[in-house]
Amino acid sequence: MLSVTAHGATIPALGFGVFRMSDAEVERVIPAALEAGFRHFDTAQIYQNEAALGRALEAAGTQRDDLFLTTKVWVDNYSVDKFAASVDESLDKLKTGHVDLLLLHWPADKVSIADQIEMLNTVKAAGKTRFVGVSNQNIAQMRESARLSSTPIVTNQVEIHPYLPQHALVAAAKASGVPITAYYGMADGAVPKDQLLQQIGAKYGKNAAQVGLRWLIEQGHIALSKTANPERVKENIAIFDFNLDEADMAAIASLARPDGRIVSPPGLAPEWDV
Repeated sequence: MLSVTAHGATIPALGFGVFRMSDAEVERVIPAALEAGFRHFDTAQIYQNEAALGRALEAAGTQRDDLFLTTKVWVDNYSVDKFAASVDESLDKLKTGHVDLLLLHWPADKVSIADQIEMLNTVKAAGKTRFVGVSNQNIAQMRESARLSSTPIVTNQVEIHPYLPQHALVAAAKASGVPITAYYGMADGAVPKDQLLQQIGAKYGKNAAQVGLRWLIEQGHIALSKTANPERVKENIAIFDFNLDEADMAAIASLARPDGRIVSPPGLAPEWDV
């Protein structure tokens, strides 16, 4: 497994996300994910499946030091009286004394970035997370977070896929020393069906989904994969035995489109960079 390193954090480049997965699905698929080699798991308070993930990991008996656990604080908890308590609740559900990475889930429009970062730093200082990061921040917010935080911001988790490569944000993140974690890499099911990606994959004996994940990894991003089907887990992790060439990357670049963004909830999302 490749890793992305930043500010002392070593993050497995391919993670397993549990967004929109029921408790039963989480508890069924996590053993298969561990068996396949996944050690980086990504959840969030709003997913309402932290407890299921905690139970599944505990039942599997994997050593805690071998895991990289990420969760995210929901916007309703962006207050001094709720933030730390919500993290404590997350840790209880995940059955761990700390997470490896704690993210602010969305910037939203009710609480300043400065206040969000202060609360994030406070729980970091209390030992409840090893590293901190942000999610769904635009360039200005990401730069502000990196400037204000007393501890390094080790990632900005954002939507990235072939239809939304986020060139401006990626360049700004690189300049700020902030690795990108890409979610929605399958573009809500469009990537596996894409004929161009299928054609590229055929050259390597891979499917379009594997090409999409490899495309993310080759750019230096951390990629989150997801499946509720234990039979598909091995496919998701089998992306480290081939490389996309320059022609492949150029072809995939042609898929970008102005209306490629899928996730932009009102009141949560910032003003996106063009």
